[in-house]
Amino acid sequence: MAVRSQEMRNTTTRTGSAAPRASITVPPISLHKLAYIVTAVLVLVAIYAIMGNVMSWGQGKVDDVRYGSTRTFQTDEVVGHNDGAGTPSHFIAMNLNRQVLVVEIPGGDVSNIHTFTGPYLFGAGEDKTPVQLRFADLNGDGSKDMVVNVKNEEIVYLNKGGQFEPITPEERARIVRTQ
Repeated sequence: MAVRSQEMRNTTTRTGSAAPRASITVPPISLHKLAYIVTAVLVLVAIYAIMGNVMSWGQGKVDDVRYGSTRTFQTDEVVGHNDGAGTPSHFIAMNLNRQVLVVEIPGGDVSNIHTFTGPYLFGAGEDKTPVQLRFADLNGDGSKDMVVNVKNEEIVYLNKGGQFEPITPEERARIVRTQ
């Protein structure tokens, strides 16, 4: 009570009238409460770091089951290279020691195997990056072109004259304009 009346005497205006002013007092944080807060923050950071490692490990195991340890992807597709509906070409895409490699077996005939080398993958853990293939007629010529997908980047090989060839910058610009 004495503190409150002292505050009222200190808040008089120049005109001499006493105007009460609201004062907010914040109790100081005790050392124990601060220790609990710091500990809780450190525990949350540790859980975040552990969960990141667990999720990365789990994704690696899922990729091991899906693609194997050499990250191999296989598919069959009729692309017009000595193949047909009954004998489609067989494609194997793999990450072989950080080198992207695609093998084409036209119509199942192992005497005409074609190999396409893609980019070399740099960085930690890139030996485990999966490689995928898809086929689509990108340039509108009626034949399916091969698209190699690595880390959400696409490498396009156009189907020309019975074989796949890397896309040129002019062809890429033409395809982008038509889409």
